[in-house]
Amino acid sequence: MASMDRGVKPQQVQQDTAYVPILETVENSFDFENVAKLPLWDEEGNMIPFDHLYKKHKVIVIFIRHFLCFISRDYVEDLAKIPESYLKDANVRLVVIGCAPHKYIKQYKEETKYPFEMYCDIERDVYNTLGMKEIQNCGNGSKHLKHSLIGGLLKSTWKAIKTGDFQGDVKQQGGSFILGPGDQVHFMHRDKADQDHRPINQLLAVAGVQQVSYPKDPRVFDV
Repeated sequence: MASMDRGVKPQQVQQDTAYVPILETVENSFDFENVAKLPLWDEEGNMIPFDHLYKKHKVIVIFIRHFLCFISRDYVEDLAKIPESYLKDANVRLVVIGCAPHKYIKQYKEETKYPFEMYCDIERDVYNTLGMKEIQNCGNGSKHLKHSLIGGLLKSTWKAIKTGDFQGDVKQQGGSFILGPGDQVHFMHRDKADQDHRPINQLLAVAGVQQVSYPKDPRVFDV
């Protein structure tokens, strides 16, 4: 037996450590009609409508907090560890959406080593239409947090002082959705606190993507 490393194709997941892909109770219906054509912006400043993400593909969409939030950064760093081949094998896209100006996307991706699609909802129109919450509540229990709370806050505050910008609204919470192809909702969750994001392996299980081993959420594989 061996722990899975990135790029190693696992053949069998030990059942007692795997997430069972059961849907959570939906808080309310997904507003496809009003959200479909709302704008997102890529790192070059190009606009795409939100429905471009799910029209023809199944997609895992992760809404994060402001770009200097260390909890969101730790989470995105773990998203970056998903091998691209796992997503391709399942024909699933992975997208992260932030609420910062799009000019920060390139640097954010470089710092987190996140290689997949990322967009910004500058005016938070998609956030608001989908009912993402505005509340300052740290919460607890994240399987992807690597920093101490004090150390992370000091680091985020120092970066904000240097840039003069928190790179997004500090009260804005995120959420996670699995959509498509077309107007299908497979999963949705609106975060109630900074650490309330769904475990990445739960999202992968629901989307039908091979799970990944993390220090706080290990997977044991036959290789």
